[in-house]
Amino acid sequence: MKYGRTEVVLSDTGRGIASAVSGVFGHFGGGEKLLRSSRDVYIKVNGVGCEPHVYTDPEVLRETILYFRKCGARAIYVLENCTQANFTRLVFKVAGYLKICKETGAVPVFLDETPSVPIFLEGIEEFVDISRFAFERLIEQGEENLYLSLPKLKTHSMSQVTLSVKNQFGLVHQKSRIADHNYRIHQKFADIYRVVRPDFVLVDGLIATTHGHYPTAYNLEKCLVPMNLLIGGPDPLAVDVVGAALMGFEVEGVRHLDLCRATGIGIGDLNQIDIINKSLFETRKKKLTCELLDDYPLDLAFLRGAERCCKEGCRRNTESVVEMLYRDHGGKGGFTILMGKGIDKQAVEKITGRAHIAGSCAIQDYGVALQGRLGKRNVTMSPGCNDLALTVHGLCRQMGIIPIQLSKINLIQSAGLFMLTKLKGSQANIVPLI
Repeated sequence: MKYGRTEVVLSDTGRGIASAVSGVFGHFGGGEKLLRSSRDVYIKVNGVGCEPHVYTDPEVLRETILYFRKCGARAIYVLENCTQANFTRLVFKVAGYLKICKETGAVPVFLDETPSVPIFLEGIEEFVDISRFAFERLIEQGEENLYLSLPKLKTHSMSQVTLSVKNQFGLVHQKSRIADHNYRIHQKFADIYRVVRPDFVLVDGLIATTHGHYPTAYNLEKCLVPMNLLIGGPDPLAVDVVGAALMGFEVEGVRHLDLCRATGIGIGDLNQIDIINKSLFETRKKKLTCELLDDYPLDLAFLRGAERCCKEGCRRNTESVVEMLYRDHGGKGGFTILMGKGIDKQAVEKITGRAHIAGSCAIQDYGVALQGRLGKRNVTMSPGCNDLALTVHGLCRQMGIIPIQLSKINLIQSAGLFMLTKLKGSQANIVPLI
């Protein structure tokens, strides 16, 4: 590595994932060199949810665990706190992570089942609650332990891309993600990155997503982009910049990466990054989009405010859930969704039937009046900027879906895992079942 520069490796998976994993780590001296004094490894996967193609490929996780086993790791932990409206134990079951941990001897850590500790974020000047386990092992004992981030190569409808900096958001407890999940979210990501950073990033680039991070099964052909590579390096920001560029995004167009670059922690200029196996970069670079397909029921009406209708919060959060419920679960329309400030008052007065109000801005302006006119049973609300549990709950009611039907495993297994996660003290913001 040269002074003022860094290296990011692209590794073709054509000869197998194990070979590609070894190729990335081997370029930087191998796993033995990366291990710290404890010889313990903490792997943060991107286990956002149960839908196919939204989480780190389980075989990338498996081969990473096996690689560090061969390198002499003492204990290997697999960490995650999934997205709101879900709980991590269920995601690990559906994604196959529990099976892999059992087979490899790795320890699954469901961060939503761990106590919280507040940390102060300088940029947004607020406290957030993160997992105490993550705080102790990755921050207080960070010099002793190896922290790996294994994100998936994805576009994201609210943050443009989701790579290692975005993957850090899983360290934050779910209810602390609701506030500032708006135009301030990029600063929040950059602030968390300033507090804790992975020692090494390995990006699962087997299949990228376009049109956001939650492709519906109905539209998979439009949303999945085979890339067949892994991306890795010890500078998380540099790896993210290369990953974003592979999907067609410049660092200036991804605000949280630009904010991280401004802090000087890591290299965020593509011209200062030596890309190893650059021919893979040149031949597989794409022009993907983070914009949704906007595939909604024809009889569903949206009233979007002229102000504070943030793509990073209530807008794209709501719209992506609608796409999923409509296309993959047979959800119906026939109602109106309000979001943002500055919604046309005359248009609101014309609403009849049912309505869902997304976000505190629209709730403050029209919540009481609409409940009074349409009746409380006909109006659902999701306060805050991204209370995903209440968003899913409200939209399921409006679209005629029972939330438990969203689970990818049978009812008995789901109920058993739910009871266990509650007994373990989970702080997950789970969809109300009643």
